[in-house]
Amino acid sequence: MTIFLIAIGSFAIGSIPFGYLVGRFAYRKDIREHGSGNIGAMNALRSLGKKGAAAVLVLDAAKGFAPTLYVAAHGYGDAAAPAAAAAAVLGHCFSPWLAGRGGKGVATSFGALFALNAYAGTIAVLGWIAGALATQYSSVGSLFGSLLAPVALYVFSYGSLGQTLYGVFALLVVAYTHRENILRLREGTENPIRLSGGKHDFVE
Repeated sequence: MTIFLIAIGSFAIGSIPFGYLVGRFAYRKDIREHGSGNIGAMNALRSLGKKGAAAVLVLDAAKGFAPTLYVAAHGYGDAAAPAAAAAAVLGHCFSPWLAGRGGKGVATSFGALFALNAYAGTIAVLGWIAGALATQYSSVGSLFGSLLAPVALYVFSYGSLGQTLYGVFALLVVAYTHRENILRLREGTENPIRLSGGKHDFVE
C-alpha cells in the first residue's frame, strides 16, 4: 500500500505539464502549437527562447528529482525510490492534464537519476552531451544517455536491483517516446540541432 501511494503521488507530481504552463502563462503561447508540439525543454527552446527553455528544463527535472529524493530520504524501503522515479516519468510522458499526452521524459528521468545516484545522473547527462555533440541529434543524445543510465546505476549502486530496474524502465520509456525520432534516424530524415546566427534551433 505504501508503494502504491508513493507511486500515485509521484505520478501526480510528474504529470504537471510545466512546458504548457510556462508557455501559457509566461509567454501567452500554447507550446503544443509550435515547433514539434512537444512540451519538453527542447521544443521550449525553439518556441519560448532560452529563458523559457531553462525554466521548463529545471521544472521538468525537479518533477523527477524531488519525489524520488524525498522517498529515498525517508526510508520507505529499497524499492520505494525507484518506484517514485518510474511513476514521475510516466506522469510526465502521459499527463492526464493533457489527455494522456506529455513530454519525452528525458529531463524528468535524469532528474530522478540524480536523486537515486548523483554519479549515475552525471554519467547520463555526459552521455547526452556526447551523443548530441557527436551526431548533432538531440534524440541520439537522449537515447545514449538513457542507455548508459542502467549500467551506471548498477555500477554505482553496487548492484541494486531496484535502481537498475528503474534505469532499464526509463530507457524503455524514452525509447518509446522517441520511436518517431528513431524511425527518422533510420530513414536519414531526422532534424539536427542547428546553431546558426547565434540563435539555437533545437528540433526534437
